[in-house]
Amino acid sequence: MRENECVEKAIIELGKESAFYNYLFLFIERLRAPLIRTMQLKVSGSGKLQLLFNPQNLANKPLGLVIALLKHECLHIVNSHILIPVRNKREKVLWDLCMDAAVNQYIKELDAFSYPLDKLLMEGCATDNELLFVSPPGFMPGETAEAYHQWALEFMKKNKTVDLELIDAQLNRADSHDDFGKYDLPKEFVEDLLKQVVSETYEKSKGDTPSSIEHVVSMALDRPMLDWRTIIRRFFGASVHVGRYRTPLRPNRRYDDQPGWMNDYAAKLAIIVDTSGSIIDEEFEAFFSEIDVLTKLTDTRMWLIQVDEAVQSVMKYGKGMWRDLKLIGRGETDLQPAVDYAQEYLRPEGILIFTDGYADIPTVSRKVLFVLSEKGSKEFADEASRVYGRSSCAILKKESLPAEAK
Repeated sequence: MRENECVEKAIIELGKESAFYNYLFLFIERLRAPLIRTMQLKVSGSGKLQLLFNPQNLANKPLGLVIALLKHECLHIVNSHILIPVRNKREKVLWDLCMDAAVNQYIKELDAFSYPLDKLLMEGCATDNELLFVSPPGFMPGETAEAYHQWALEFMKKNKTVDLELIDAQLNRADSHDDFGKYDLPKEFVEDLLKQVVSETYEKSKGDTPSSIEHVVSMALDRPMLDWRTIIRRFFGASVHVGRYRTPLRPNRRYDDQPGWMNDYAAKLAIIVDTSGSIIDEEFEAFFSEIDVLTKLTDTRMWLIQVDEAVQSVMKYGKGMWRDLKLIGRGETDLQPAVDYAQEYLRPEGILIFTDGYADIPTVSRKVLFVLSEKGSKEFADEASRVYGRSSCAILKKESLPAEAK
């Protein structure tokens, strides 16, 4: 098989097996990396999931094994293993074993050549088999990497002679975890990115998620809803690269007669306020008080757009300005004009929409967060979560309002 084709052909075959993989790989940028052994996941500085792969080494492997290795990477993403930080080499070896055990058990092609984690630690070494991976302890199937790590720590306390470095040197690695726990972006953003990717993939492929990993995906998504303030803070910390565009103002390094490329980071954030509905003063105050707290912590540049049936007001927003803000509108609600204005003229990295939800879901092509008043439309919240992912909607709960606002 030609070097350039091995991974893409494997992805096509994987997509035939399940639409879940098809949708998931839409979020993953694939990059050739001849210096790594097989594959390696990372998060780029612009907030993109990247899969690095060695095309030459993979071209020499059976297609079925390449497909299995891609499944392995998909399950690392689903389980958010890329978030796990490592403090030293010994800890990294143990986490690598536990993360691989957690995912290999669901991949029959790798599980068939796997060695149980408990036997691996008990015997203190691996074998010379080229196709040897690690699987969970026989008495702990279906658990997470965190559960296996906790068990392994207890085991090693009782068996102080375990040589992790020897095991690491002898065990065949499905992939490299060198970039796990390493990223230039805030951890909250990377965590939110992973949740959103998995959530959108699951929603789009409903009915065609592999039965072997259905409960793994469900567990990854079935986590308590975060407090609305936490969701807003994560949204503020998510700096997404808007894109690149051609400009004659920058010379092209390769072709003198053509324009060069310029990165576009544009405005940071547009806040759209629905002035039409039932949002009460205490919710309005709580929302903007939180925005003001965040302006102290970030260099976020913000524009404020008021909208009812049409855009009523656009202004650059600064700390405390909401106190003197005159709300314009109070008619029917249509959020789309404000979204269109923001995307065409302000070009923000993210759009935050404060609304009661008694309107149609707008079409948004940038990162978006809807903050709904407590008495807002549940149907709107459910639909927004379905279309844009679970992390795209927060409910401003009265019990979490500041005491002076109650």
